[in-house]
Amino acid sequence: MAGNMSNTGESSEFPSLSKSWRLKRYGRFLPKNSESDGNSSWKVFEPSDSAGQLVLTMVQSGHLLVSLGQELLEGFSLLDASSFLKVQRKSDILLFRMTAKGESRMFRVQFEGASRGEALEACESATLRLQEHLPVGTPADAPPTAQEQGMRAEETPRALPEVTQSSVSVRSLAQSFLGQPGLSLPLAYSHSALPSGDLGPFLRLCLLDRSFPALVEEVEGELKKLTQD
Repeated sequence: MAGNMSNTGESSEFPSLSKSWRLKRYGRFLPKNSESDGNSSWKVFEPSDSAGQLVLTMVQSGHLLVSLGQELLEGFSLLDASSFLKVQRKSDILLFRMTAKGESRMFRVQFEGASRGEALEACESATLRLQEHLPVGTPADAPPTAQEQGMRAEETPRALPEVTQSSVSVRSLAQSFLGQPGLSLPLAYSHSALPSGDLGPFLRLCLLDRSFPALVEEVEGELKKLTQD
């Protein structure tokens, strides 16, 4: 997924299809009564030889992915992102606040670089790509808050509303899409990038395509293969 990366951490193997950046850290905010054992905190993921590379990817379709090796930590569409997502940049860190169906969640990523300058350059590159979909705040004049310092100092930020907090593997995603019971997806997957009013005509167009049933069977077959990996 990550492809070949330059010194700034940006993928250059398939520049027209996707861009990827190596990350130093990914932090998921855990409010009270969640995975945090009753205390608000940050759950931090870092790359390692055993876990694999930590990578942020934005693909041409408008999807944003954060992966650690084969584990998908974040995955959602940036289409209509301004209606459910706010992003702020602070130095080499991007803070994401997502709200969907009355629930909120927060995560942040810190970019990797051989030097601080390279990390800042990678963050700037990702920021420019994000700005194709939504504004990215840069509160340069505001002093850092406890939330903004939490990823480095592991301080406890104020609590946010209770949310679904979970990473998900590609295998689990495939099982869920195939309808396997007992599986639930993270909050990000509850957001639909396609307006409901457009869904009917889109489905009718698909059904009128004679190749569509074969495509559905092929997709289902590939999903079943993923559940066995």
